[in-house]
Amino acid sequence: MNRRTVIRSATGVAALAAIGTAEGTAGTAFAATSSSSSSSSTSSAYSLEFDSTAWSYDATNDVYYQVGKVYVTNPAATDYENLSIYVPGAYLTATANSDGTTYTAKINRKGTVGQYSGHTAPIVIPVNTPGYAQQAPATSYSYTSVSEYLEAGLIYVWPGLRGRNSSTSTRSDAAPWGVTDLKAAIRFLRYNRGVLPGSTDDIVLFGMSGGGAQDTVAGTSGDSPLFDPYLRTIGAAMEDAHGRPLSDAVAGVMAWCPITDLAEANLSYEWNMGQFASTSTRASATWTSAYSKDLAEAWPKYLNRLGLRDEHGRRLRLTESSSGTYLAGSYYDHLIGVITTSLNDFLSDNTFPYTITTQGGPPGSGQTGTSTTYETVADYIAYLNTDSTWVTYDATTNTATVSGLEGFVNSQKTANKPVGAFDGYSRGQGENSVFAMGLNAPSHFAPLTRDVIKANETTYATYSDWNSAYGSAAYDSDFAQKDSVGKDILWRGDAYNPLYFLSPAFDGYRRSRVAPHWRIRTGIMQGDTANTTEINVQLALLNYGVRDVDFATVWAMAHTMAERTGDATANFISWVESVVKK
Repeated sequence: MNRRTVIRSATGVAALAAIGTAEGTAGTAFAATSSSSSSSSTSSAYSLEFDSTAWSYDATNDVYYQVGKVYVTNPAATDYENLSIYVPGAYLTATANSDGTTYTAKINRKGTVGQYSGHTAPIVIPVNTPGYAQQAPATSYSYTSVSEYLEAGLIYVWPGLRGRNSSTSTRSDAAPWGVTDLKAAIRFLRYNRGVLPGSTDDIVLFGMSGGGAQDTVAGTSGDSPLFDPYLRTIGAAMEDAHGRPLSDAVAGVMAWCPITDLAEANLSYEWNMGQFASTSTRASATWTSAYSKDLAEAWPKYLNRLGLRDEHGRRLRLTESSSGTYLAGSYYDHLIGVITTSLNDFLSDNTFPYTITTQGGPPGSGQTGTSTTYETVADYIAYLNTDSTWVTYDATTNTATVSGLEGFVNSQKTANKPVGAFDGYSRGQGENSVFAMGLNAPSHFAPLTRDVIKANETTYATYSDWNSAYGSAAYDSDFAQKDSVGKDILWRGDAYNPLYFLSPAFDGYRRSRVAPHWRIRTGIMQGDTANTTEINVQLALLNYGVRDVDFATVWAMAHTMAERTGDATANFISWVESVVKK
């Protein structure tokens, strides 16, 4: 391997053996990939064997199901580390047991629902973990929650996953345990592929926000050795019954508004939005206003080292500009192009009069959205240009042109998070709890943020609102701590960074199996993360060699399961069908 400059690497990662360079292809059998795998413990009270004699049956809807199967042999939290599986009745041949309530079933490979059979049906796995929270497992059967998927012929697997707020008085389940649990559930399915219907070559993940982030991490980190010590700790299925290594790589990922790439998120947030704000933590005469400026100036340096290219192979870079912070260069032009495309898709997809409802505040805030109806496209363009003219419109072609980032941000995407939006300077952001080192012990996790503070804290100390507790020493102290598996923040941060596996700027490049099929949707107006978050994941996937990346930013949508048209669930199911065909 050629030597290269890396942005940052986890301790010891460079010494790990490469897993391989293949991006993964549709139809690949996800079995042996890592020679370092070892068998799971067999001394636990929990078994990896799936019980084919314990099926329940919903005769009304012709569904076989099992609820509450622990998917590892040494669970840290049995209230989370269990899964439920829901199977269309056509995929199993069953006989009633003597207890009168359960069934013994075997695979009916010829049974069909729609275009699928008991042999070919894809397996879909939800990752519903907003803010990297836990995903509670099902505790009882409900057909309503899974009906659309089963009627389409899909097999639905619902695993419980630990998360940043699944702590009890005796444990704290922080990164990378959420994705580790997800990988363990996937491995459990492959361990039992001989008795479970469906195709374990066609496992597709789907999630929104923190769920979209975690399925993005799982989709880029297939079989990464970073997760091995965590998987072994909980007794995940590392090998099949014949001693052959198992895989946790997946075929596809559906991510809505993934809040990801947390290592650089403080920087991109200030470059994309913060540099245009001047209130609250960005108000003048505060140390955080200087901090915002420094973060914004640091992000282009990071971006330029990634070496991203567009679909034509053009290197994407940011360069200095006469006004603002690095608002020029090929990357800037690409971003403006994405924003322009999003607006023109909106104009093409919709007719006027058109009513737009703004998103309210967070759940429980009592803040509701407001609705405004625009009679004509001209009325809507005039609204966009209320404070400055940043959109021009050609009525002949029904197309618009966006002239710059500042006008768009001030009109449609204002910053709604404080400076230090992800790794908070007082460890007060939700993501600080994602990397907690113990119960109620949020932690700093972003070296790029530490570097900005370290380079400028002498200046920050001249402000009256500065506190020495915000200094770089606090970051260094957190980074030095190790978790229960013996890994530090850098290791854990790498494990949760999709670009670590996709970009040649990092040590993890080509050391995992990346999902070959992707669908990414984001509401372009969301203030939850920078536009650059999803754009960079898309570009990195394409640059890696992944050919099937269906990407769109959705105008007039914020932080939601954003779709240009139609219903999110129906669109996802249709996309899964297209993945299988490919």
